[in-house]
Amino acid sequence: MQAGDWVEVRGPAEIAETLDAEGTLDGLPFMPEMAEFCGRRMRVVRQAGKVCVEYPGVVYQMRVIRHDDAVILETRCSGAGHDGCGRACVLLWKEAWLRKAEEPWETAAIHPIAKQTLIAGLRTITASGRYICQSTELERATEPLTRWQVIARCVSDVVRGNRGLFEMMRMVIVPVLRYFIIERLERPIRVGALRRTPVGSLNLQPGELVRIKPEGEIVQTLDAQARNRGLSCDRGMRTYCGGEFRVVGRLDKMISESSGEMRKVDGTVILEGLHCMCWWNHVGGCSRQDYMYWREAWLERTNEAAGGTPQPAAGTPSAMR
Repeated sequence: MQAGDWVEVRGPAEIAETLDAEGTLDGLPFMPEMAEFCGRRMRVVRQAGKVCVEYPGVVYQMRVIRHDDAVILETRCSGAGHDGCGRACVLLWKEAWLRKAEEPWETAAIHPIAKQTLIAGLRTITASGRYICQSTELERATEPLTRWQVIARCVSDVVRGNRGLFEMMRMVIVPVLRYFIIERLERPIRVGALRRTPVGSLNLQPGELVRIKPEGEIVQTLDAQARNRGLSCDRGMRTYCGGEFRVVGRLDKMISESSGEMRKVDGTVILEGLHCMCWWNHVGGCSRQDYMYWREAWLERTNEAAGGTPQPAAGTPSAMR
């Protein structure tokens, strides 16, 4: 299945036949949140291919989906089947769960009992309280990549239409330059001096327009590791300082990818269009496009939110640093 293809998500009974006793296919779980899409027709955004897997200690490794047979559709996890996890991760779809479609016809009718039967056979948490989802099981569902395989994937991503030529050139050149040149020439990232960092209290809601504060103001909320209560504001995030963006949703709790623990989160939101910039450090980038997480202490409401003249939301940084 190639980028741009129309596909239909198979019915619950067909999907159940592909799953093992743990509700997975080649180690990748089919999650309860995915059942709502059964019968729907959507376009393939790109093949999943390379994904970034998090390990304990905030260590990341680029790996490839087993059998290279997963794609990404315009779908994100609602967290409804995992006690309200708010990460909104991109869902990965094995091709066995899909069939090609000629055009976007109406959604096929799926009986609610069929969905519930499928969901009943899916695991979301272990007896020890560890959550199970696609993010926590990525290591099982993927295989390591050699350096040459990474380069080969970059070429195939362009050929298959997963990435544009100039987009991929940037995703190759930037991390190489950063490794050999930029990291050695860039000024050290500005860090804070706080031992106890503040919690934002804007109570932002989905749809609100916010402005990301200037770097100098953000630094005042950070500790000596450039973190606010453990969440870092890295160099990539700071390129968006001054930009205006819509709030997608609140991040009140989230499942840790490396441990499977549910963690409570305070004063944090997700902003529209701002995704992980792992391609700064990993050649060819990752297909997942996880959202960045923003402390409310780093944001401020705009004139629109205050009842003034509406300001257009920026889709790109106002100033690159």
